[in-house]
Amino acid sequence: MSKLFIVDDDPFTCDLLEAIAKPLFLNIETFQSSRLFSKVKINDDDIILLDLMMPNMDGIEVIRFLAKSNATATLVLISGYDRGVLHSAEALAQDHGLRVAKHFTKPIPTTELISLLSTLFDQNINNEVKLPGKVKPNSATFIPDKDDLQQALKNNQFIINFQPQILMKTADIFGAEVLVRWQHPEHGLISPDKFIPLAERSGQMGQLTEEIIYLAIEQSMKWQNMGKATKLSINISAQNITSLQLPEQLKKLVKLHHLDPAMFMLEVTESTLMNNITTSLDILTRLRLKGFQLSIDDFGTGFSSLSQLHKIPFTELKIDQSFVSNMLDDHDSRAIVETCIMLGHKLNMNVVAEGIENQATWDILLEAGCDIAQGYFIAKPMSASEFTDWEYGNTSSR
Repeated sequence: MSKLFIVDDDPFTCDLLEAIAKPLFLNIETFQSSRLFSKVKINDDDIILLDLMMPNMDGIEVIRFLAKSNATATLVLISGYDRGVLHSAEALAQDHGLRVAKHFTKPIPTTELISLLSTLFDQNINNEVKLPGKVKPNSATFIPDKDDLQQALKNNQFIINFQPQILMKTADIFGAEVLVRWQHPEHGLISPDKFIPLAERSGQMGQLTEEIIYLAIEQSMKWQNMGKATKLSINISAQNITSLQLPEQLKKLVKLHHLDPAMFMLEVTESTLMNNITTSLDILTRLRLKGFQLSIDDFGTGFSSLSQLHKIPFTELKIDQSFVSNMLDDHDSRAIVETCIMLGHKLNMNVVAEGIENQATWDILLEAGCDIAQGYFIAKPMSASEFTDWEYGNTSSR
């Protein structure tokens, strides 16, 4: 059972938050001292309402303490300081590997109290699902290592799903992003957050990406033979982007299967580019010369300069979903999204927004001139057969 910790030096705020949360939690503890809070035992499924403006030990110090303690409880940040400080604190917590559900400014308006209650409810329900006995023990407890991953690659245990992308102005299907899943013969379906970081740490990400590319090309050929050619977006790792042989290898692969390289959008993150900008420029330019499309993924979260963005021949700019998902409640996130759309268009790139989860976000993006939409509001990732049925259903409905 989740416990709620309220850490705030204002007695009135503590009483208010406790009264709001009481119907949702059997166990609630309030602390007007961060130092006292730092002495309690915190479980993985606990939720912490943390005020950043605390005396003696401020909220940033608490975040640092939680990170050093390897705590995996969920944070909800509140502060009477400006919104920029809340943004920075949230980014810091996430960089430390902590989960931040949401943040709120103080004093919390009545309208926002409903949003706070909804956030606490959602987190409590999510944590209930994670409790022992409510998930498959074999998949929940399995922690893969480098050898497990190598065995999975050797035995072709990876499968791919497809998340649809649609043109916002017409609602026509644009393509799909390729997402990898691990179908383990004993432990079931393993989520990417368990094996992608492992692949990156162990130096196997390049090999995994090659497997994903092969599976995507194989499926693309099947769809083409059905008369349903579909543009696919594939994430390229840092290890691939340093391979000077990559452009030629990909060109030979699509030629072998009689596919148009323009039907493949290769996504590269900003952080990937920073590893070796000269080699990246070499490889990405040659990929464009061979007909492949290029997308800069998670735009806005890395550190690439505008001059580098201008140098590399991208055809698409993909706005990071953290900005898109916060647009409704956060003015700064909305401003960043609108600026990214304007920048992408000025540089003759299509702009994709990922992480769209509701009609209101869709409407804002459409008004701002975003080109392509992706997210649960449109469709969740699905198998190849499910995507075929979904595509047919959407096409026939028009």
